[in-house]
Amino acid sequence: MPSIPPASHIPPLDVVSVLQRARTALVEELKALSESDRDLFWVRASEQAQHLYGPIRALFGSFDVDTLMIEALRVAAHVAVSRPAALRALDQQRAVTPDWFQRPNMIGYVAYCDRFAGTIAGVRDKIGYLNELGVGYLHLMSVIRPREGANDGGFAVLDYCDVDPALGSLEDLGQLATDLRAAGISLCIDFVMNHTAAEHDWAKRARAGEKHYQDYYLMYPDRTIPDRWETHLPEVFPELAPGNFTWDVTLKQWVWTTFNEYQWDLNYANPDVLLEMASNMGFLANVGIEVLRLDAVAFTWKREGTSCQNQPEAHLIAQALRAIIAMSAPATICKAEAIVGPDQLVPYLGAYQIEGRRVERQECDLAYHNQLMVMLWSSLATRKADLITHAHLRMKAPPSTTAWCTYIRCHDDIGWAIDDNDASAAMSNGASHRQFLAQFYRGEFPMSFAQGVAFSTNEETGDERTCGSAAALCGIDDGRSRADEMAVDLGVRRLLLSYAVLLGFGGIPLLYMGDELALGNDHTYTDVPEHADDSRWIQRPKMDWEFAERRLDPTTVEGQVFGGFTKLITTRKATPAIHAAGTVEWLWTGHPSVLGFVRRHPRHGSVMVLANVSEQAAVLDPQLPQRYGFLKPSDRLSPGPLGDGVLTMKGLSVRWITDGLFEGTFPRN
Repeated sequence: MPSIPPASHIPPLDVVSVLQRARTALVEELKALSESDRDLFWVRASEQAQHLYGPIRALFGSFDVDTLMIEALRVAAHVAVSRPAALRALDQQRAVTPDWFQRPNMIGYVAYCDRFAGTIAGVRDKIGYLNELGVGYLHLMSVIRPREGANDGGFAVLDYCDVDPALGSLEDLGQLATDLRAAGISLCIDFVMNHTAAEHDWAKRARAGEKHYQDYYLMYPDRTIPDRWETHLPEVFPELAPGNFTWDVTLKQWVWTTFNEYQWDLNYANPDVLLEMASNMGFLANVGIEVLRLDAVAFTWKREGTSCQNQPEAHLIAQALRAIIAMSAPATICKAEAIVGPDQLVPYLGAYQIEGRRVERQECDLAYHNQLMVMLWSSLATRKADLITHAHLRMKAPPSTTAWCTYIRCHDDIGWAIDDNDASAAMSNGASHRQFLAQFYRGEFPMSFAQGVAFSTNEETGDERTCGSAAALCGIDDGRSRADEMAVDLGVRRLLLSYAVLLGFGGIPLLYMGDELALGNDHTYTDVPEHADDSRWIQRPKMDWEFAERRLDPTTVEGQVFGGFTKLITTRKATPAIHAAGTVEWLWTGHPSVLGFVRRHPRHGSVMVLANVSEQAAVLDPQLPQRYGFLKPSDRLSPGPLGDGVLTMKGLSVRWITDGLFEGTFPRN
């Protein structure tokens, strides 16, 4: 990729002028397209240029911004020319169904490729299983080629344009994407954007002395500058990888390594890095990837005197990458992996408060709602709904064209991101509550039902993160081994309650592999040397297909959980009010153990979700639904009227209340 010259006396051009120059400059690049496809490319480029020019100018104002804009358009042109015909058709389809990822039929499933089915070809053999469950979105992890040996679960990328050879080939990945699409499933993979493996070709060329590639990273000849940065930088893995810089004996430089010594942080202050990464995104989009998960996007910009997380420029980088990919592969969308505090979440979907006004920008289409995950676990531990309600009442709404990805567990640890202000509003102390949750979910608090383990305890701050499968954290793991029917029943109800809240919340609920079978902890991870020091592997078991064989037997735990999941998913797909473009209103139910919210959509109606997080039954005001506009309330999960003047909820139960007066009058997806 050519270096962008610094700006000199050249005056900045407006977007229209840049596009005119680009049309002339890119004639050869676009010659292979038909006339209609060229016209369509320029329509998209004209639309997206307004979303690209501002971020480019703000990020790289010391360079020739207009030339940089043309180079970004050149990247988009190369992707457009290489785009297969089937994916161009998908682009057209998505243009008339822009809410495809917001609809209630979009159910996500997350799995490591090798843990789920061994190889990419093995995943193709399991498409029928995913269809049976009702999945419309598959996040397949650890597919892109990583470094050999320790690689942070695949997040130390050796080559963005190749597949891990242990899993198959690039052709296998493309065929899987095609087969999934035919089955109504969109494929998501990880795009590791903050860093590369220390063995990546760019890093190798940097070690070989090429200044061009040394500028792709951040490196310093001595500790003077790193020590200044370190005074404000937190440690992501204080036990596994202390510090944020690693000495490279070949370079004789300190290289910025936020996560591990073999993961080199990229220098996004260099525009060549942005263009290279946009090109890699386009390549993967043309393989058939429909969702790119922007891993560690919050870490991408460095500013001295800060934590180097959630800097304004990180948002500008995401906006620029999104605009470039939308020019050439608009069927591919972006998901922000930003595990941040509640006040910092919504901006990754493009909504900001600027001088007291709400301003929206095109940024990521999806983002993880980690607050909902953390608060649900807190609610189950305390048997109270006050903290989750306080936290969500003050969260800003995302743009109506975006969606949350909700989840109860993922491949990573749980960081107990309890905001001190939210804790105070719920009459608690933030630090004490975080410590309580860590102790509770490693099973060491009195009467705890959980069997999690600690991860990366920070002795200085007292913060501790937690690992464990959803089943183990809900109390199923040990209960099943003891044949304790009551413990198993309560654990199953906690697990289904958690997912019922996610499924009713809107957006894309993500089922982590094995949760649909109550798959437990994998204590054998310590037998693998490269996993033994990383307790996150306890929640990354291999899929137990013998468990899966019992999924249709309601007398087994697997059958109870799988049956519960499929009922919830089927009901969600028939509840159009759960469409993500609607609004959500959190409410006080009048009972300390019952959380509640109402989703409203102007065309599809409303649904009220109530969840009793206690094992004890709860009695609510029977007029609660009517107060929120439900004239003839009925429960979608237990069809029929709610009762004659009584609104009760069993322990660990959920209701999805809709208005029977309007049933059947709204279009189904």
